[in-house]
Amino acid sequence: MAKYFGTDGFRGEANVDLTVEHAFKIGRFLGHYFERNKQCKVVIGKDTRLSSYMYECALTAGLTSSGADVYLMHVTTTPSVSYIARVDDFDCGIMISASHNAFHDNGIKLLNSRGEKMEEEVITEIERYLDDAVPEPPYATGENIGRAIDYAAGRNRYIGYVISLATHSYSGKRIGLDCANGSTWAIAKSVFDALGAETYVIGNTPDGTNINRDCGSTHMEALRTLVREKHLDAGFAFDGDADRCLAVNEKGEIVNGDAILYLCGRHMKARGSLANNTVVTTVMSNFGLYKAFDACGIAYEKTAVGDKYVYENMRKNGHMLGGEQSGHIIFSKYATTGDGLITAIKVMQVMLDRKLPLSELTEDLEVYPQVLKNVRVTDKDGTLADPDVTAAVEKVTEELGSNGRILLRKSGTEPVLRVMVEAPSHELCESKVDEVIDVMRRKGLLIAVK
Repeated sequence: MAKYFGTDGFRGEANVDLTVEHAFKIGRFLGHYFERNKQCKVVIGKDTRLSSYMYECALTAGLTSSGADVYLMHVTTTPSVSYIARVDDFDCGIMISASHNAFHDNGIKLLNSRGEKMEEEVITEIERYLDDAVPEPPYATGENIGRAIDYAAGRNRYIGYVISLATHSYSGKRIGLDCANGSTWAIAKSVFDALGAETYVIGNTPDGTNINRDCGSTHMEALRTLVREKHLDAGFAFDGDADRCLAVNEKGEIVNGDAILYLCGRHMKARGSLANNTVVTTVMSNFGLYKAFDACGIAYEKTAVGDKYVYENMRKNGHMLGGEQSGHIIFSKYATTGDGLITAIKVMQVMLDRKLPLSELTEDLEVYPQVLKNVRVTDKDGTLADPDVTAAVEKVTEELGSNGRILLRKSGTEPVLRVMVEAPSHELCESKVDEVIDVMRRKGLLIAVK
């Protein structure tokens, strides 16, 4: 397991877990690593957090001191950095963001020249350098010192690309946008305005400390209220770096990532554009999504939690649509990461193609009640392999049959197992989760229940 980098970059509290020295050294390493008998080119974007400017300076100093040229997109989205890294021939891209976390956290996301999450072998070498396990790269001198170059034009190019994906005018449509006081605050409205929508925006007054605070895809109530009070056709909420999008229908009801996968997957299948007739999900997608896919003849695959794993499956197998319940939705024909703006454009396309309100596009999707409890255990793998725990899980599986499921999943960072049940009623979910936890408790495997 990586020491610093998780599935979505190096993330932690600014200057506590992730320090300015870390950022400088990451820049130093990358500038040297990608030097291949030519001037290394790196593109950097950032969100609106107070600390993002500090990390931008530190990364730039590290990269240029190793001889790399740095192109600064300034405040922009993670998917825009991915897009520009891919189409403008950069050696890599860096996004400074802690996504949906509060402002005091920040992160460094690394993307390769294809706009995908950086390869694990590169991450491993960076971590070795951070731990002083490899020699210090040489400093560039003289004319070999790198340059820092304003590249706001890259952000504008991305905006043009997103607009080009729309297949309809939005004239006559009233749309709400919650920009989370983050990366889309100066981008999302321009996209929807250019397409002709009557646009209402909240979460577009960043001050460095209010990113994701009571707004965005993790706090949907403000957008729901806006949609209801203004009688809007739909609303879209992004997270801090806009690789997620959740929607709100005209009734003010949340349309989560599972529902977006369902409505887009069914629409793509009807038009013959759902490659392999398959949608890629994670194991945390709702059981109701799979029942709905079964009913309309769409196949699906399940990966570990994380859009990184969703995209790896899509790339390996040639699938075109995948994502997570949280709103990371990947349309692999158009992007190599989750892209909130593209997701919003695609949801609008389904609404306009079918000439139906958003609520009717998901009315066949029955979301099953879910109960998830975290338990602290002495040994995660040992608990999962315990014969009595295994028997309890098998018993619940048999009892639920085709009307629910149970899932046990390890935390990647804590001595915690997550016990989740989905079933027709909340009470049934609760009782089945507790059955399995009680077995762990009786066997002395449990430390405490959160």
